[in-house]
Amino acid sequence: MELSVGEVAKRANVKVSALHFYEQKGLIFSGRNAGNQRRYERSVLRRVAVIKAAQQVGLTLEEISQAFVHLPKHQAPNKSEWQAMASSWHQLLERRIQALRKLQNSLGECIGCGCLSLERCALQNPQDKWGEVRPGSNLVVPSKP
Repeated sequence: MELSVGEVAKRANVKVSALHFYEQKGLIFSGRNAGNQRRYERSVLRRVAVIKAAQQVGLTLEEISQAFVHLPKHQAPNKSEWQAMASSWHQLLERRIQALRKLQNSLGECIGCGCLSLERCALQNPQDKWGEVRPGSNLVVPSKP
C-alpha cells in the first residue's frame, strides 16, 4: 500500500517539510504517481521512526545517513539489518556517553576558565599541549598539532 506525503506526515507525526528534507538527504525515498505526487511505501514509517529516535539521542543526520546506506531503500529492513545498524550506533553512543561523563566530572575545573591554554585543562588541553602551538581562547575543537 502506498501512502501520500500527508498520510506519512500524519502517521509519523512530522511535518511534510521534514519528509521532503529527509528525502533530499537520501534518508527516505518516494515514487511518483500519474499526477506526479509523491507516494511512499509503508516501510518509510519505520525509517522515519528510526530517524526521530536517532536524533533524540543526539545522532546527526549524517550519522543516520551513513548507517542507512546498508539498509534496503524500498522495503523494511530485516531484524539482522536493523541489529547491525543498532550495534554501530551503540558503539558511537557509548563513546559520547564516556565523553559526557568526563565533562561532567571535570566541569568544575573549567567553569570561568575559558582559555583552554592553562597548564592544566582536563578536558581539551591536558598538560597545556595546545599552548605550545597556538593561543588559548580561540581553541574550541582541537585538531592534531
